[in-house]
Amino acid sequence: MKLLQASSAIFAGMALCSALFAYQRTADFGFDDDAQTNDRAEFYWSRLSYTPSVGRTFAGGYEGYGGYRGWHSWSRDYPKADRQVLLAMKRLTRIQGRSTEQVVSLDSDDIFNYPWIYAVQVQTWSFTDDEAKRLREYLLKGGFLMVDDFHGTRDWEEFMNGMREVLPDRPVEDLENQDEIFHVLYDVNERMQIPGEQYIRTGRTYENDGYVPKWRAIRDDKGRIMVAICHNMHLGDAWEWADDPDYPEPFASMAFRVALNYIVYGMTH
Repeated sequence: MKLLQASSAIFAGMALCSALFAYQRTADFGFDDDAQTNDRAEFYWSRLSYTPSVGRTFAGGYEGYGGYRGWHSWSRDYPKADRQVLLAMKRLTRIQGRSTEQVVSLDSDDIFNYPWIYAVQVQTWSFTDDEAKRLREYLLKGGFLMVDDFHGTRDWEEFMNGMREVLPDRPVEDLENQDEIFHVLYDVNERMQIPGEQYIRTGRTYENDGYVPKWRAIRDDKGRIMVAICHNMHLGDAWEWADDPDYPEPFASMAFRVALNYIVYGMTH
């Protein structure tokens, strides 16, 4: 069943999330580092921690740094964006998800315990040979990776430099409206460019020369999407700023629908 009418009302009321987050905040800086728990659940929102390559820039203008404590590019919008998605998932689906996110890395086989991963600022990532091999095995064994928040020609080239270390022989394709990933929960036939919070100040939906949103993917031999690519977009900001009355509701609603579709697809394929 498609939940468009019910979910629109809920998305429009995402400002209520801020009250819930008041219980999760620390006095000095955002969210509680110790909030990650060992609760058992059928879904874990996992965010990829990686080592940024020296000289690669993220949208904030620093060399490979930016985000939460430690200012690493992988942690941009973390953890509020992650938890906003988990709140929306709890309200709009029957998926039993853990209420807090899980940070995962490629340093050990622990990543195989978390079959769905989100990564941002992927134009800055870099891998050792062992890390590239582990991520390749993770994807080919059924793992799902969603990448977001990188913009323009240069970011794309640098993202692909890292991706070729992981999946050197796999083509990247543009997703079409009829692709199943856009219809597993919501019918997302018409998609817009989802901007970062700079839209509030500038009215601009794009960053760098990323004028056109690109919904792309890499598939395995059976046609399953194993890497879902959101290029020239910033869904993480849309989730994070969904409770800000100045951030337009249509962008936030679309971002949540995409996230929930990608989660359901990743869990069922």
